[in-house]
Amino acid sequence: MYRSDPQDTICALSTPPGTGGIAVVRVSGQDAIAIVDKIFVPLQQGKRLIDCPARMVVYGSIYHHREVLDDVLATVFNAPHSFTGEDTVELSCHGSIYIQQQLLQLLIQNGARQAQAGEFTQRAFLKGKMDLSRAEAVADLIASTSAGMHKVAINQMRGGFSAELSQLRTQLLNFTSLIELELDFSEEEVEFADRTELLALAENIRQKIARLTDSFSVGNVLKNGIPVAIIGKPNTGKSTLLNALLNEERAIVSEIPGTTRDTIEETLSIDGQLFRFIDTAGIRRHTTDHIESLGIQRSLDKAEKSSIILYLFDLTVEGDEDDLIATNRWLQSFRKPVLMIGTKNDLAPCEPSHTFDEPPTIHISCKNPTDIERVKNQIVRFTQTQSFDSNDVIVTNIRHYEALSKALSAIIRVIEGLNTNLSGDFLSQDIRECIHHLGEITGEITTDEVLGNIFSKFCIGK
Repeated sequence: MYRSDPQDTICALSTPPGTGGIAVVRVSGQDAIAIVDKIFVPLQQGKRLIDCPARMVVYGSIYHHREVLDDVLATVFNAPHSFTGEDTVELSCHGSIYIQQQLLQLLIQNGARQAQAGEFTQRAFLKGKMDLSRAEAVADLIASTSAGMHKVAINQMRGGFSAELSQLRTQLLNFTSLIELELDFSEEEVEFADRTELLALAENIRQKIARLTDSFSVGNVLKNGIPVAIIGKPNTGKSTLLNALLNEERAIVSEIPGTTRDTIEETLSIDGQLFRFIDTAGIRRHTTDHIESLGIQRSLDKAEKSSIILYLFDLTVEGDEDDLIATNRWLQSFRKPVLMIGTKNDLAPCEPSHTFDEPPTIHISCKNPTDIERVKNQIVRFTQTQSFDSNDVIVTNIRHYEALSKALSAIIRVIEGLNTNLSGDFLSQDIRECIHHLGEITGEITTDEVLGNIFSKFCIGK
């Protein structure tokens, strides 16, 4: 259970731990300014931090036992005009680990306590500075590793998703109020809501919720990376290609066939898009090794679940034309983008003739950086996930997806009820269930357990 006393003044390092040019320590709570005032002396003598104007940067020194610990910049934010909605002070000190630790200890000795993970953002949520979906977008923005994820997180943090949900909830509340008003006058048989208009409204809401739900397939890819399976027979250079793409020795490379027994996954950003490359065990038809058999099955499963397949074949192996033609037909059965890659081009005895128009085929040497760029460029051409507008609402959070799926089921029941002249009290129950699930996303309906699960995933200083 996520518990914290909102009356406490909290502090934490908000920049990454370790040595750097500067570090920022954040202090938030009703006593934040008074606590910092005990250890901070502005350069302008006789002036206290508590008397400084809001949103003003003040230069001064931090003292410990009458000795200067560091010269710092203190920025004051008065409630409610701060990130947390509370009085907040941010101290920019030199990035020495010793200074950071001593400064935090001084703050704790003078009445603050160490913040829990995500507690600053949790307080912003509890103070009404942002709803829950926008708070989660803060974590997504911090964790964004690609242009696509950054774009989605910025849109959600600025309220794009929240605005869409708010509009849907307002329509549903108006919807159910008309239905429930009729129930109050059931004996008079007064009809306040035109069933045809209500049906059209319910269908419009269904379409919007369905669009948001369907966007999760794109959002999940943006957040976790487009899965790209690297498959092929043993010793065709799959691990070598993975290492070349990452520009590091991530996978063990050996001339012994069957070195890779399990899958290895690594992410890489190419042209602002995140890809998740999966190096798999070599695929061969016959093996007596039980462990290798399991690896082959995992390779096939990864190929099935991936968005793009890179099939590698060895250009130094002669007499493989018929097998490649059969493989080509097999690859087309996956019904997803496939790139056939002939490897070891630098070692091939002559100009290879193995080429196909569909799927496309290229010949490379993993030692040649130009060839690796050709592979990357072809992979980028396969993708379509960047073709969304910056204002599009894309669902990236599994919690949001689950709530939307439940809301979609509820609104479908409402439509079915309208079509079958279902009683108004049952219609109202389904409408309110839909409203409930949408409210779970924004935090209008939540529990301590949900909050604990969400904010515990944040970093300490956020």
